[in-house]
Amino acid sequence: MKSRAQIQRLPDGRRLYLHDGPMDVILEAFGPPADVRAAYAAATRRFATILDELCSELAILRAPARTDGPAPVGVVAKRMASAVAPYATRTFLTPMAAVAGAVAEEILSAMTAAARLERAYVNDGGDIALHLAPGQQFVVGMVDRPDRASLFGSAVLEADQPVRGIATSGWRGRSFSLGIADAVTVLADQAATADAAATIIANAVDLPDHANVLRRPARELAPDNDLGDRLVTQDVGALTAREIASALESGEQVARSLLSEGLIRAAALHLRGETATVGMPLKKYVLDSYPHDRSLIHA
Repeated sequence: MKSRAQIQRLPDGRRLYLHDGPMDVILEAFGPPADVRAAYAAATRRFATILDELCSELAILRAPARTDGPAPVGVVAKRMASAVAPYATRTFLTPMAAVAGAVAEEILSAMTAAARLERAYVNDGGDIALHLAPGQQFVVGMVDRPDRASLFGSAVLEADQPVRGIATSGWRGRSFSLGIADAVTVLADQAATADAAATIIANAVDLPDHANVLRRPARELAPDNDLGDRLVTQDVGALTAREIASALESGEQVARSLLSEGLIRAAALHLRGETATVGMPLKKYVLDSYPHDRSLIHA
């Protein structure tokens, strides 16, 4: 049977693009050419099998996280369930909130098992898994909204730091959000963990019942999504400076709580040109600082 997956090198000749159904992945490995080729071959083989594995357990993965619910059996599905488990008793969240990060982790795991790499990243729609050998680093550029490549800040990630996952969520992104954040970027030890946490924090950046926030039931927009009749944000109108500060503070409270529990390492919350950070200082991003730096990746 011919695989559905589309695999191709991007025009720069370095990065690999993988597409299958809802999955759009861009990855890059750094190291000796033979190792990079081996890593790309391993990524291609593993990617081709992931969607069918997830679809076989879709009913479980779309159900709310529960401490006593049925457990998935696939390695990616297990990673998704583990990432959302800390939220099972406090809010609504399904394992699908961690799918992109979990997929990125799995592909990266296949790459590093097949080759000795200096650095590598796997970016699944803005949710990124990282590999850093000793002495290596990545520069992370953070976007002010997921639907356009406009960087507002950066962070340098060193190999001796624990961060290996980055995720971004917000109402302007490709997934639904219950909140009004333009973008929430989270740094965590794993990509799936960051993915789930970014969803939680972005949902918390909110002004409930605000007249200038347009919301619609998720089911009306995507009948088979995991949010059902919950209202998801479709547009955000004019907000006062006080309202922006209030919404960001709500998200900050949640981010600080997750930081204290060890679920995240840092977060940057962005709304209408205002930014709040938790866990680490955010450097002002200046493009000229990294004119040809291939350690720069975008969250």
